[in-house]
Amino acid sequence: MISLSQLFISNAYAEGVTPASQDGGLMQFLPLVALLAVFYFLILRPQQKRTKEHAALMAALQKGDEVATLGGILGKVTKVSEDSAAIEIADNVVIQVQKSAIQNVLPKGTIKSI
Repeated sequence: MISLSQLFISNAYAEGVTPASQDGGLMQFLPLVALLAVFYFLILRPQQKRTKEHAALMAALQKGDEVATLGGILGKVTKVSEDSAAIEIADNVVIQVQKSAIQNVLPKGTIKSI
């Protein structure tokens, strides 16, 4: 007669390790490597490119440029220092902002056309 333990618990037998079964282990990591490659090309690489472009924009910022800040303020740069810029947003109204808060440089005459 078969006992309950024999019915639910099967005997474990050792399997021989062959070179073919080792290749199967390498195939299990292939989807992970593919996922990491997709993550790099879709997320990390474009972000690094945007960071480099913004750094170049900040380095090229000069007096007279028309800019838009991250908060949506449009103005004309009147003074540029190492970490900040003075922006004239209206006649005789000048604000001081960090360079990192400047989102982009607008084409000349954009503010007057608005």
